Amino acid sequence: DGRHVPCCIRTWTTDEAEDVHEMQGVVGSGKSKAMDVQLYDTTLRDGAQMVDVAMTLEDKLKIAQRLCDFGVGYVEAGWPGSNPKDAAFFDAWNKIHRGESVPPHGTKLAAFGSTRRKEAKCEDDPNIVSLLECQAPVITMVAKAWSEQVLHVLNTTKEENLSMIRDSVAYFKGFGKEVMLDAEHFFDGFKADPSYAKECIRAAAESGVDAVVLCETNGGCLPWDVEAITAMAMETLAPWEGVRIGIHTHNDTGMAVANSLAAVRAGATIVQGCINGIGERTGNADLVTVAANLELKMGMSCMPQGRISELTELAHTVADVCHQPPPKSNPYIGSSAFAHKGGIHVAAVRKLPHSYNHIDPGLVGNAMRSVVSELSGRGNILDKVESAGLQLDKEGVGSVLAMIKQLENEGFAFENAGASVDMILIRRGSLYTPPFKVLEYTVMSGNRLEEDPGSQEGCAARASTNQAMVKLEIDGKAFMSAGEGNGPVDALAAALRTGLCSEFPQIENVLLKDYNVHLLDTRGSQSTTRVTIEFSNPACSKWSTVGAHTSIVDASFRALLDGLEFGVLNCTTHGCKLNNQLSSNMLSTQLANGVLP
Repeated sequence: DGRHVPCCIRTWTTDEAEDVHEMQGVVGSGKSKAMDVQLYDTTLRDGAQMVDVAMTLEDKLKIAQRLCDFGVGYVEAGWPGSNPKDAAFFDAWNKIHRGESVPPHGTKLAAFGSTRRKEAKCEDDPNIVSLLECQAPVITMVAKAWSEQVLHVLNTTKEENLSMIRDSVAYFKGFGKEVMLDAEHFFDGFKADPSYAKECIRAAAESGVDAVVLCETNGGCLPWDVEAITAMAMETLAPWEGVRIGIHTHNDTGMAVANSLAAVRAGATIVQGCINGIGERTGNADLVTVAANLELKMGMSCMPQGRISELTELAHTVADVCHQPPPKSNPYIGSSAFAHKGGIHVAAVRKLPHSYNHIDPGLVGNAMRSVVSELSGRGNILDKVESAGLQLDKEGVGSVLAMIKQLENEGFAFENAGASVDMILIRRGSLYTPPFKVLEYTVMSGNRLEEDPGSQEGCAARASTNQAMVKLEIDGKAFMSAGEGNGPVDALAAALRTGLCSEFPQIENVLLKDYNVHLLDTRGSQSTTRVTIEFSNPACSKWSTVGAHTSIVDASFRALLDGLEFGVLNCTTHGCKLNNQLSSNMLSTQLANGVLP
Protein backbone atom coordinates (compact mmCIF):
# COMPACT_ATOMS: atom_id res chain seq x y z
CA ASP A 1 0.00 0.00 0.00
CA GLY A 2 3.05 2.28 -0.33
CA ARG A 3 3.59 2.71 3.39
CA HIS A 4 7.08 2.37 4.82
CA VAL A 5 7.74 -0.94 6.54
CA PRO A 6 10.12 -0.49 9.49
CA CYS A 7 13.35 -2.47 9.36
CA CYS A 8 13.11 -5.62 11.43
CA ILE A 9 15.62 -6.77 14.02
CA ARG A 10 16.90 -9.58 11.79
CA THR A 11 20.56 -9.19 10.93
CA TRP A 12 22.66 -10.78 8.20
CA THR A 13 25.75 -12.90 8.44
CA THR A 14 28.50 -12.21 5.92
CA ASP A 15 27.50 -15.22 3.79
CA GLU A 16 23.81 -14.30 3.88
CA ALA A 17 24.54 -10.70 2.87
CA GLU A 18 26.61 -11.91 -0.07
CA ASP A 19 23.77 -14.24 -1.07
CA VAL A 20 21.37 -11.29 -1.11
CA HIS A 21 23.74 -9.24 -3.24
CA GLU A 22 24.33 -12.18 -5.57
CA MET A 23 20.58 -12.30 -6.21
CA GLN A 24 20.86 -8.61 -7.10
CA GLY A 25 23.74 -9.37 -9.48
CA VAL A 26 26.25 -7.40 -7.39
CA VAL A 27 28.38 -10.01 -5.64
CA GLY A 28 29.29 -13.54 -6.58
CA SER A 29 28.03 -13.66 -10.15
CA GLY A 30 31.22 -12.28 -11.65
CA LYS A 31 29.15 -9.76 -13.59
CA SER A 32 28.84 -6.09 -12.78
CA LYS A 33 25.47 -4.44 -12.64
CA ALA A 34 24.56 -0.82 -13.23
CA MET A 35 24.32 0.95 -9.89
CA ASP A 36 20.86 1.57 -8.49
CA VAL A 37 22.21 4.76 -6.90
CA GLN A 38 25.37 6.69 -7.70
CA LEU A 39 27.42 8.25 -4.91
CA TYR A 40 28.53 11.80 -5.60
CA ASP A 41 31.27 12.86 -3.18
CA THR A 42 31.67 16.57 -2.40
CA THR A 43 34.20 16.25 0.43
CA LEU A 44 36.75 18.33 -1.48
CA ARG A 45 34.33 21.21 -2.06
CA ASP A 46 31.42 21.27 0.40
CA GLY A 47 33.38 19.33 3.02
CA ALA A 48 36.17 21.89 2.83
CA GLN A 49 33.68 24.53 3.99
CA MET A 50 33.58 23.00 7.48
CA VAL A 51 35.18 25.08 10.21
CA ASP A 52 38.68 23.76 11.11
CA VAL A 53 39.04 21.83 7.84
CA ALA A 54 41.94 23.15 5.74
CA MET A 55 43.18 20.86 2.98
CA THR A 56 46.34 21.42 1.02
CA LEU A 57 46.52 20.69 -2.70
CA GLU A 58 48.35 17.45 -1.87
CA ASP A 59 45.59 16.52 0.61
CA LYS A 60 42.93 17.01 -2.06
CA LEU A 61 44.82 14.92 -4.58
CA LYS A 62 45.23 12.08 -2.04
CA ILE A 63 41.54 12.07 -1.15
CA ALA A 64 40.43 12.25 -4.78
CA GLN A 65 42.65 9.33 -5.71
CA ARG A 66 41.37 7.21 -2.80
CA LEU A 67 37.75 7.97 -3.73
CA CYS A 68 38.46 6.97 -7.34
CA ASP A 69 40.14 3.75 -6.19
CA PHE A 70 37.09 3.01 -4.03
CA GLY A 71 34.77 3.63 -6.94
CA VAL A 72 32.34 6.39 -6.03
CA GLY A 73 30.31 7.59 -8.99
CA TYR A 74 31.52 11.20 -8.94
CA VAL A 75 34.19 13.22 -7.16
CA GLU A 76 33.45 16.94 -7.00
CA ALA A 77 36.97 18.28 -6.82
CA GLY A 78 36.31 21.97 -6.23
CA TRP A 79 35.28 25.32 -7.64
CA PRO A 80 38.07 26.40 -10.04
CA GLY A 81 36.63 29.89 -10.41
CA SER A 82 36.63 30.62 -6.68
CA ASN A 83 40.24 30.11 -5.55
CA PRO A 84 43.72 29.30 -6.95
CA LYS A 85 44.05 26.02 -5.04
CA ASP A 86 41.01 24.46 -6.69
CA ALA A 87 42.17 25.65 -10.11
CA ALA A 88 45.60 24.13 -9.39
CA PHE A 89 43.94 20.85 -8.44
CA PHE A 90 42.48 20.37 -11.92
CA ASP A 91 45.81 21.27 -13.53
CA ALA A 92 47.63 18.73 -11.35
CA TRP A 93 44.99 16.05 -11.84
CA ASN A 94 45.02 16.45 -15.60
CA LYS A 95 48.81 16.07 -15.66
CA ILE A 96 48.68 12.96 -13.45
CA HIS A 97 45.97 11.30 -15.52
CA ARG A 98 47.07 12.72 -18.88
CA GLY A 99 43.63 13.98 -19.71
CA GLU A 100 41.80 10.72 -18.94
CA SER A 101 38.19 11.68 -18.31
CA VAL A 102 37.30 8.47 -16.48
CA PRO A 103 39.75 7.21 -13.80
CA PRO A 104 39.76 3.55 -12.71
CA HIS A 105 36.37 2.07 -11.70
CA GLY A 106 34.51 4.65 -13.76
CA THR A 107 34.62 7.53 -11.29
CA LYS A 108 33.98 10.87 -12.98
CA LEU A 109 35.58 14.14 -11.92
CA ALA A 110 33.19 17.06 -11.49
CA ALA A 111 33.92 20.78 -11.29
CA PHE A 112 31.56 23.01 -9.34
CA GLY A 113 30.46 26.52 -10.16
CA SER A 114 27.39 28.68 -10.61
CA THR A 115 25.19 29.62 -13.54
CA ARG A 116 26.16 32.69 -15.51
CA ARG A 117 25.85 36.06 -13.83
CA LYS A 118 22.67 38.02 -14.34
CA GLU A 119 22.49 40.02 -17.58
CA ALA A 120 25.76 38.52 -18.86
CA LYS A 121 26.81 36.13 -21.58
CA CYS A 122 28.27 32.73 -20.68
CA GLU A 123 31.40 33.27 -22.78
CA ASP A 124 32.08 36.55 -20.92
CA ASP A 125 31.59 35.14 -17.42
CA PRO A 126 34.96 34.29 -15.74
CA ASN A 127 33.29 31.61 -13.61
CA ILE A 128 31.88 29.84 -16.68
CA VAL A 129 35.20 30.15 -18.53
CA SER A 130 37.14 28.63 -15.61
CA LEU A 131 34.77 25.65 -15.55
CA LEU A 132 35.41 25.05 -19.21
CA GLU A 133 39.17 25.49 -18.93
CA CYS A 134 39.57 23.00 -16.06
CA GLN A 135 38.70 20.17 -18.48
CA ALA A 136 36.46 18.32 -16.01
CA PRO A 137 34.08 15.97 -17.85
CA VAL A 138 31.22 16.83 -15.47
CA ILE A 139 30.03 20.35 -14.70
CA THR A 140 27.83 20.91 -11.65
CA MET A 141 26.27 24.35 -11.38
CA VAL A 142 24.31 25.83 -8.51
CA ALA A 143 21.17 27.84 -9.29
CA LYS A 144 18.54 29.45 -7.09
CA ALA A 145 15.23 27.58 -6.89
CA TRP A 146 13.56 29.76 -4.26
CA SER A 147 11.89 32.88 -5.63
CA GLU A 148 12.60 34.84 -2.44
CA GLN A 149 16.34 34.24 -2.87
CA VAL A 150 16.17 35.20 -6.53
CA LEU A 151 14.55 38.54 -5.71
CA HIS A 152 16.47 39.47 -2.55
CA VAL A 153 19.84 37.69 -2.82
CA LEU A 154 20.51 37.66 -6.54
CA ASN A 155 18.58 40.91 -6.86
CA THR A 156 17.17 39.92 -10.23
CA THR A 157 13.86 38.86 -11.73
CA LYS A 158 12.47 35.35 -11.66
CA GLU A 159 12.53 35.22 -15.46
CA GLU A 160 16.19 36.26 -15.61
CA ASN A 161 17.05 33.50 -13.16
CA LEU A 162 15.34 30.99 -15.47
CA SER A 163 17.33 32.39 -18.41
CA MET A 164 20.55 32.02 -16.40
CA ILE A 165 19.72 28.34 -15.89
CA ARG A 166 18.78 27.71 -19.54
CA ASP A 167 21.77 29.54 -21.01
CA SER A 168 24.34 27.94 -18.70
CA VAL A 169 23.12 24.38 -19.18
CA ALA A 170 22.90 24.78 -22.95
CA TYR A 171 26.36 26.35 -23.09
CA PHE A 172 28.11 23.39 -21.46
CA LYS A 173 26.02 20.82 -23.33
CA GLY A 174 27.30 22.49 -26.48
CA PHE A 175 30.81 21.43 -25.44
CA GLY A 176 29.73 17.83 -24.80
CA LYS A 177 29.87 18.05 -21.00
CA GLU A 178 27.77 16.03 -18.59
CA VAL A 179 25.83 18.72 -16.74
CA MET A 180 24.20 18.66 -13.33
CA LEU A 181 22.16 21.47 -11.84
CA ASP A 182 22.19 21.88 -8.05
CA ALA A 183 18.77 23.43 -7.38
CA GLU A 184 19.68 25.36 -4.24
CA HIS A 185 17.04 25.79 -1.52
CA PHE A 186 14.71 23.61 -3.60
CA PHE A 187 12.70 22.24 -0.68
CA ASP A 188 12.22 25.57 1.10
CA GLY A 189 11.52 27.15 -2.28
CA PHE A 190 8.95 24.48 -3.08
CA LYS A 191 7.15 25.05 0.20
CA ALA A 192 7.05 28.82 -0.39
CA ASP A 193 6.43 28.90 -4.15
CA PRO A 194 6.00 25.43 -5.64
CA SER A 195 5.22 26.58 -9.14
CA TYR A 196 8.46 28.57 -9.45
CA ALA A 197 10.60 25.82 -7.93
CA LYS A 198 9.23 23.46 -10.57
CA GLU A 199 9.83 26.05 -13.29
CA CYS A 200 13.52 26.16 -12.34
CA ILE A 201 14.11 22.43 -12.72
CA ARG A 202 11.91 22.34 -15.83
CA ALA A 203 14.08 25.05 -17.42
CA ALA A 204 17.18 22.91 -16.83
CA ALA A 205 15.54 19.83 -18.33
CA GLU A 206 14.40 21.76 -21.40
CA SER A 207 18.01 22.85 -21.98
CA GLY A 208 19.38 19.30 -21.92
CA VAL A 209 20.61 18.90 -18.33
CA ASP A 210 21.69 15.36 -17.41
CA ALA A 211 20.71 15.50 -13.74
CA VAL A 212 18.86 17.85 -11.41
CA VAL A 213 20.05 17.69 -7.80
CA LEU A 214 17.47 18.83 -5.26
CA CYS A 215 19.31 20.68 -2.50
CA GLU A 216 17.98 20.72 1.06
CA THR A 217 20.32 23.62 1.69
CA ASN A 218 19.28 24.83 5.14
CA GLY A 219 18.97 21.33 6.59
CA GLY A 220 15.60 22.08 8.17
CA CYS A 221 13.30 19.58 6.44
CA LEU A 222 12.08 16.26 7.79
CA PRO A 223 12.18 12.98 5.84
CA TRP A 224 8.48 12.81 4.99
CA ASP A 225 8.62 16.29 3.47
CA VAL A 226 11.72 15.40 1.46
CA GLU A 227 10.15 12.20 0.17
CA ALA A 228 6.90 13.90 -0.83
CA ILE A 229 8.55 16.88 -2.54
CA THR A 230 11.07 14.67 -4.34
CA ALA A 231 8.19 12.58 -5.68
CA MET A 232 6.54 15.75 -7.02
CA ALA A 233 9.83 16.79 -8.63
CA MET A 234 9.95 13.36 -10.28
CA GLU A 235 6.49 13.99 -11.73
CA THR A 236 7.57 17.42 -12.98
CA LEU A 237 10.52 15.95 -14.89
CA ALA A 238 8.71 12.83 -16.09
CA PRO A 239 8.49 14.11 -19.70
CA TRP A 240 12.31 14.13 -19.86
CA GLU A 241 13.07 10.44 -19.33
CA GLY A 242 16.84 10.84 -19.47
CA VAL A 243 17.04 13.42 -16.67
CA ARG A 244 18.05 11.91 -13.35
CA ILE A 245 17.15 13.27 -9.92
CA GLY A 246 19.76 13.69 -7.20
CA ILE A 247 19.63 14.76 -3.55
CA HIS A 248 21.95 17.02 -1.54
CA THR A 249 21.21 17.42 2.18
CA HIS A 250 22.64 19.20 5.20
CA ASN A 251 22.56 18.00 8.80
CA ASP A 252 21.24 21.02 10.70
CA THR A 253 18.42 18.95 12.23
CA GLY A 254 20.38 15.69 12.31
CA MET A 255 18.37 14.41 9.34
CA ALA A 256 20.88 14.54 6.46
CA VAL A 257 21.22 10.76 6.07
CA ALA A 258 17.52 10.09 6.66
CA ASN A 259 16.54 12.80 4.17
CA SER A 260 18.91 11.36 1.57
CA LEU A 261 17.37 7.91 1.95
CA ALA A 262 13.88 9.38 1.83
CA ALA A 263 14.70 11.01 -1.50
CA VAL A 264 16.00 7.69 -2.83
CA ARG A 265 12.72 6.06 -1.83
CA ALA A 266 10.95 8.70 -3.93
CA GLY A 267 13.14 8.01 -6.96
CA ALA A 268 16.44 9.90 -6.61
CA THR A 269 19.35 7.97 -8.11
CA ILE A 270 22.24 10.28 -7.19
CA VAL A 271 23.18 11.05 -3.58
CA GLN A 272 25.60 13.86 -2.82
CA GLY A 273 27.45 13.90 0.48
CA CYS A 274 30.80 13.98 2.26
CA ILE A 275 32.90 11.26 3.83
CA ASN A 276 32.21 11.25 7.60
CA GLY A 277 29.55 13.94 7.16
CA ILE A 278 31.90 16.91 7.25
CA GLY A 279 30.67 20.10 5.65
CA GLU A 280 29.37 23.60 6.24
CA ARG A 281 27.74 24.37 9.60
CA THR A 282 26.70 20.99 11.03
CA GLY A 283 27.84 19.06 8.00
CA ASN A 284 26.51 17.28 4.94
CA ALA A 285 25.02 13.82 4.64
CA ASP A 286 27.60 11.24 5.69
CA LEU A 287 28.20 9.40 2.43
CA VAL A 288 29.64 6.41 4.29
CA THR A 289 26.48 5.93 6.36
CA VAL A 290 24.30 6.53 3.29
CA ALA A 291 26.22 3.92 1.29
CA ALA A 292 26.04 1.28 4.03
CA ASN A 293 22.31 1.86 4.51
CA LEU A 294 21.62 1.68 0.79
CA GLU A 295 23.48 -1.59 0.40
CA LEU A 296 22.68 -3.37 3.65
CA LYS A 297 19.29 -1.99 4.64
CA MET A 298 17.63 -1.07 1.36
CA GLY A 299 19.19 -3.69 -0.91
CA MET A 300 20.33 -1.08 -3.47
CA SER A 301 23.75 -1.19 -5.10
CA CYS A 302 25.81 2.01 -4.96
CA MET A 303 29.44 0.87 -5.12
CA PRO A 304 31.53 -1.71 -6.98
CA GLN A 305 31.33 -5.27 -5.73
CA GLY A 306 33.44 -6.02 -2.68
CA ARG A 307 34.02 -2.37 -1.82
CA ILE A 308 31.62 -2.25 1.13
CA SER A 309 34.20 -3.97 3.34
CA GLU A 310 36.51 -0.97 2.70
CA LEU A 311 34.11 1.60 4.17
CA THR A 312 35.80 1.78 7.57
CA GLU A 313 39.26 2.13 6.05
CA LEU A 314 38.01 4.75 3.58
CA ALA A 315 36.41 6.82 6.33
CA HIS A 316 39.53 6.80 8.49
CA THR A 317 41.89 7.47 5.58
CA VAL A 318 39.97 10.60 4.59
CA ALA A 319 39.69 11.64 8.24
CA ASP A 320 43.47 11.36 8.70
CA VAL A 321 44.15 13.51 5.65
CA CYS A 322 41.59 16.12 6.78
CA HIS A 323 42.88 16.00 10.39
CA GLN A 324 39.27 15.49 11.46
CA PRO A 325 38.98 12.15 13.28
CA PRO A 326 35.43 10.79 12.95
CA PRO A 327 33.48 10.59 16.22
CA LYS A 328 33.88 7.21 17.87
CA SER A 329 30.11 6.84 17.77
CA ASN A 330 29.83 7.30 13.99
CA PRO A 331 27.51 4.62 12.56
CA TYR A 332 29.12 1.62 10.93
CA ILE A 333 32.76 2.86 10.96
CA GLY A 334 33.27 4.46 14.39
CA SER A 335 35.56 2.70 16.85
CA SER A 336 32.57 2.46 19.22
CA ALA A 337 29.98 1.53 16.57
CA PHE A 338 30.14 -2.09 17.70
CA ALA A 339 31.68 -1.59 21.15
CA HIS A 340 29.92 -3.00 24.21
CA LYS A 341 30.50 -1.71 27.71
CA GLY A 342 27.61 -2.95 29.84
CA GLY A 343 28.08 -6.39 31.36
CA ILE A 344 24.64 -7.64 30.33
CA HIS A 345 25.24 -6.66 26.70
CA VAL A 346 28.65 -8.32 26.56
CA ALA A 347 27.28 -11.51 28.10
CA ALA A 348 24.58 -11.56 25.40
CA VAL A 349 26.79 -10.88 22.37
CA ARG A 350 29.23 -13.57 23.48
CA LYS A 351 26.39 -16.05 23.05
CA LEU A 352 24.51 -14.40 20.18
CA PRO A 353 26.49 -11.67 18.36
CA HIS A 354 23.47 -10.10 16.65
CA SER A 355 21.62 -9.66 19.95
CA TYR A 356 23.15 -6.18 20.23
CA ASN A 357 24.68 -5.69 16.76
CA HIS A 358 22.45 -4.70 13.86
CA ILE A 359 24.90 -6.19 11.29
CA ASP A 360 28.05 -8.26 11.22
CA PRO A 361 30.68 -5.50 11.73
CA GLY A 362 33.02 -7.26 9.31
CA LEU A 363 30.69 -6.42 6.42
CA VAL A 364 31.90 -2.80 6.57
CA GLY A 365 35.44 -3.59 7.69
CA ASN A 366 34.83 -2.88 11.37
CA ALA A 367 34.96 -5.22 14.38
CA MET A 368 33.00 -5.86 17.53
CA ARG A 369 34.78 -5.23 20.80
CA SER A 370 34.01 -5.06 24.48
CA VAL A 371 35.52 -2.50 26.83
CA VAL A 372 36.37 -2.91 30.47
CA SER A 373 35.02 -0.51 33.08
CA GLU A 374 33.18 -0.40 36.39
CA LEU A 375 30.03 -1.32 34.44
CA SER A 376 31.62 -4.54 33.24
CA GLY A 377 30.57 -8.07 33.99
CA ARG A 378 32.56 -11.28 33.78
CA GLY A 379 31.97 -11.41 30.02
CA ASN A 380 33.99 -8.22 29.48
CA ILE A 381 36.97 -9.71 31.28
CA LEU A 382 36.66 -13.02 29.46
CA ASP A 383 36.56 -11.18 26.14
CA LYS A 384 39.75 -9.32 27.04
CA VAL A 385 41.46 -12.53 28.21
CA GLU A 386 40.56 -14.37 25.02
CA SER A 387 41.61 -11.52 22.73
CA ALA A 388 45.01 -11.55 24.47
CA GLY A 389 45.34 -15.31 23.91
CA LEU A 390 45.27 -16.05 27.65
CA GLN A 391 43.18 -18.21 29.95
CA LEU A 392 41.77 -17.23 33.32
CA ASP A 393 39.75 -19.36 35.68
CA LYS A 394 36.43 -18.27 37.15
CA GLU A 395 37.98 -17.13 40.43
CA GLY A 396 40.60 -15.11 38.55
CA VAL A 397 37.95 -13.40 36.42
CA GLY A 398 36.04 -12.37 39.54
CA SER A 399 39.21 -11.09 41.19
CA VAL A 400 40.23 -8.97 38.17
CA LEU A 401 36.71 -7.60 37.84
CA ALA A 402 36.66 -6.57 41.50
CA MET A 403 40.06 -4.91 41.16
CA ILE A 404 38.98 -2.91 38.11
CA LYS A 405 35.78 -1.73 39.79
CA GLN A 406 37.79 -0.60 42.82
CA LEU A 407 40.40 1.21 40.72
CA GLU A 408 37.69 2.98 38.71
CA ASN A 409 36.16 4.08 42.00
CA GLU A 410 39.55 5.63 42.79
CA GLY A 411 39.64 7.55 39.51
CA PHE A 412 41.00 5.16 36.89
CA ALA A 413 39.09 4.76 33.59
CA PHE A 414 39.98 1.64 31.64
CA GLU A 415 37.65 1.72 28.63
CA ASN A 416 40.22 3.63 26.55
CA ALA A 417 43.27 2.15 28.25
CA GLY A 418 43.30 -1.43 27.07
CA ALA A 419 47.03 -1.93 27.69
CA SER A 420 46.54 -1.24 31.40
CA VAL A 421 43.86 -3.94 31.51
CA ASP A 422 46.21 -6.32 29.70
CA MET A 423 48.91 -5.65 32.29
CA ILE A 424 46.48 -6.35 35.14
CA LEU A 425 45.69 -9.71 33.54
CA ILE A 426 49.32 -10.56 32.83
CA ARG A 427 50.44 -9.70 36.35
CA ARG A 428 47.80 -12.07 37.72
CA GLY A 429 50.03 -14.98 36.71
CA SER A 430 51.65 -16.31 39.85
CA LEU A 431 54.76 -17.32 37.90
CA TYR A 432 54.95 -14.12 35.90
CA THR A 433 58.24 -12.34 36.43
CA PRO A 434 58.21 -8.68 35.41
CA PRO A 435 60.99 -7.90 32.93
CA PHE A 436 62.01 -5.01 35.20
CA LYS A 437 61.09 -3.45 38.52
CA VAL A 438 61.13 0.17 39.62
CA LEU A 439 62.39 0.19 43.20
CA GLU A 440 62.12 3.93 43.71
CA TYR A 441 62.07 7.20 41.79
CA THR A 442 62.63 10.87 42.50
CA VAL A 443 61.54 13.84 40.40
CA MET A 444 62.97 17.33 40.92
CA SER A 445 61.68 20.53 39.33
CA GLY A 446 63.27 23.91 39.78
CA ASN A 447 64.62 27.03 38.16
CA ARG A 448 68.13 27.77 37.02
CA LEU A 449 69.15 31.44 37.20
CA GLU A 450 70.93 32.72 34.12
CA GLU A 451 72.56 36.04 33.33
CA ASP A 452 70.40 38.20 31.10
CA PRO A 453 72.21 41.27 29.74
CA GLY A 454 68.94 42.80 28.66
CA SER A 455 67.32 42.64 32.11
CA GLN A 456 67.36 45.30 34.79
CA GLU A 457 70.38 45.41 37.05
CA GLY A 458 70.23 42.78 39.76
CA CYS A 459 67.73 40.61 37.85
CA ALA A 460 68.37 37.29 36.14
CA ALA A 461 66.42 35.13 33.71
CA ARG A 462 64.92 31.89 35.00
CA ALA A 463 65.09 28.60 33.07
CA SER A 464 62.95 25.66 34.17
CA THR A 465 64.84 22.48 35.06
CA ASN A 466 63.27 19.02 35.42
CA GLN A 467 65.33 16.01 36.44
CA ALA A 468 64.44 12.46 37.49
CA MET A 469 66.33 9.61 39.14
CA VAL A 470 65.01 6.03 38.90
CA LYS A 471 66.32 2.95 40.67
CA LEU A 472 65.65 -0.09 38.46
CA GLU A 473 66.14 -3.83 38.94
CA ILE A 474 66.67 -6.18 35.99
CA ASP A 475 67.62 -9.85 36.49
CA GLY A 476 68.23 -9.19 40.18
CA LYS A 477 70.67 -6.35 39.58
CA ALA A 478 69.77 -2.86 40.79
CA PHE A 479 71.11 0.30 39.19
CA MET A 480 70.34 4.00 38.88
CA SER A 481 69.22 5.87 35.81
CA ALA A 482 68.77 9.62 35.33
CA GLY A 483 66.97 11.79 32.83
CA GLU A 484 66.05 15.38 32.04
CA GLY A 485 62.97 16.66 30.26
CA ASN A 486 60.67 19.53 29.42
CA GLY A 487 58.60 18.79 32.50
CA PRO A 488 58.65 16.39 35.45
CA VAL A 489 56.76 13.64 33.58
CA ASP A 490 59.01 13.98 30.53
CA ALA A 491 62.05 13.74 32.79
CA LEU A 492 60.65 10.61 34.48
CA ALA A 493 59.96 9.01 31.09
CA ALA A 494 63.50 9.85 29.97
CA ALA A 495 65.03 8.27 33.07
CA LEU A 496 62.98 5.08 32.61
CA ARG A 497 63.81 4.80 28.90
CA THR A 498 67.53 5.42 29.48
CA GLY A 499 67.68 2.67 32.08
CA LEU A 500 65.68 0.14 30.03
CA CYS A 501 67.18 0.60 26.57
CA SER A 502 70.44 -1.24 27.23
CA GLU A 503 68.57 -4.44 28.13
CA PHE A 504 65.46 -3.89 26.00
CA PRO A 505 66.52 -2.05 22.82
CA GLN A 506 62.95 -2.17 21.47
CA ILE A 507 62.12 0.63 23.94
CA GLU A 508 64.02 3.01 21.64
CA ASN A 509 61.09 2.72 19.23
CA VAL A 510 58.36 3.07 21.86
CA LEU A 511 57.19 6.67 21.65
CA LEU A 512 54.89 8.74 23.86
CA LYS A 513 52.36 9.90 21.29
CA ASP A 514 49.78 11.67 23.49
CA TYR A 515 49.40 12.70 27.12
CA ASN A 516 46.08 13.74 28.64
CA VAL A 517 45.31 14.97 32.15
CA HIS A 518 41.84 15.09 33.66
CA LEU A 519 41.14 16.68 37.06
CA LEU A 520 38.35 14.60 38.56
CA ASP A 521 37.07 16.84 41.36
CA THR A 522 37.46 20.31 42.83
CA ARG A 523 39.39 19.71 46.05
CA GLY A 524 42.27 21.91 44.97
CA SER A 525 45.66 20.33 45.49
CA GLN A 526 43.99 17.22 46.95
CA SER A 527 42.03 16.51 43.77
CA THR A 528 42.48 13.17 42.08
CA THR A 529 44.19 13.46 38.71
CA ARG A 530 43.67 10.93 35.93
CA VAL A 531 46.44 10.60 33.34
CA THR A 532 46.00 8.73 30.06
CA ILE A 533 49.04 8.12 27.86
CA GLU A 534 49.04 6.85 24.29
CA PHE A 535 52.13 5.03 23.10
CA SER A 536 53.12 4.16 19.56
CA ASN A 537 55.99 2.84 17.49
CA PRO A 538 57.17 3.67 13.94
CA ALA A 539 55.07 0.81 12.54
CA CYS A 540 51.98 2.74 13.73
CA SER A 541 50.97 0.31 16.47
CA LYS A 542 49.26 2.14 19.32
CA TRP A 543 48.30 1.32 22.89
CA SER A 544 47.00 3.37 25.82
CA THR A 545 47.38 3.21 29.58
CA VAL A 546 45.92 5.04 32.56
CA GLY A 547 46.93 6.11 36.05
CA ALA A 548 45.17 8.06 38.79
CA HIS A 549 46.43 9.67 41.99
CA THR A 550 46.26 12.93 43.91
CA SER A 551 49.80 13.52 42.62
CA ILE A 552 50.01 14.09 38.88
CA VAL A 553 53.53 12.66 38.93
CA ASP A 554 52.40 9.43 40.62
CA ALA A 555 49.43 9.12 38.26
CA SER A 556 51.77 9.60 35.31
CA PHE A 557 54.23 7.08 36.70
CA ARG A 558 51.55 4.38 36.86
CA ALA A 559 50.54 4.99 33.25
CA LEU A 560 54.20 5.12 32.13
CA LEU A 561 55.03 1.88 33.91
CA ASP A 562 52.13 0.01 32.30
CA GLY A 563 52.93 1.40 28.85
CA LEU A 564 56.65 0.64 28.91
CA GLU A 565 56.22 -2.85 30.40
CA PHE A 566 53.57 -3.54 27.75
CA GLY A 567 56.04 -2.37 25.10
CA VAL A 568 58.80 -4.63 26.40
CA LEU A 569 56.46 -7.64 26.25
CA ASN A 570 54.90 -6.95 22.86
CA CYS A 571 57.58 -5.21 20.82
CA THR A 572 60.85 -6.12 19.18
CA THR A 573 63.27 -3.85 17.37
CA HIS A 574 61.26 -4.66 14.23
CA GLY A 575 57.89 -3.53 15.55
CA CYS A 576 54.99 -4.45 17.82
CA LYS A 577 52.27 -7.06 17.49
CA LEU A 578 49.09 -5.80 19.07
CA ASN A 579 45.32 -6.28 19.03
CA ASN A 580 45.55 -10.05 18.75
CA GLN A 581 47.44 -12.42 20.98
CA LEU A 582 50.22 -11.12 23.19
CA SER A 583 53.17 -12.36 21.21
CA SER A 584 56.29 -12.06 23.31
CA ASN A 585 58.33 -15.23 23.90
CA MET A 586 58.80 -13.94 27.42
CA LEU A 587 55.06 -14.32 28.02
CA SER A 588 54.91 -17.82 26.66
CA THR A 589 57.52 -18.99 29.12
CA GLN A 590 56.51 -16.97 32.18
CA LEU A 591 52.70 -16.97 32.35
CA ALA A 592 51.17 -19.87 34.25
CA ASN A 593 48.98 -20.76 37.23
CA GLY A 594 45.94 -18.55 36.78
CA VAL A 595 46.92 -16.83 33.55
CA LEU A 596 48.09 -19.22 30.84
CA PRO A 597 49.29 -18.46 27.32
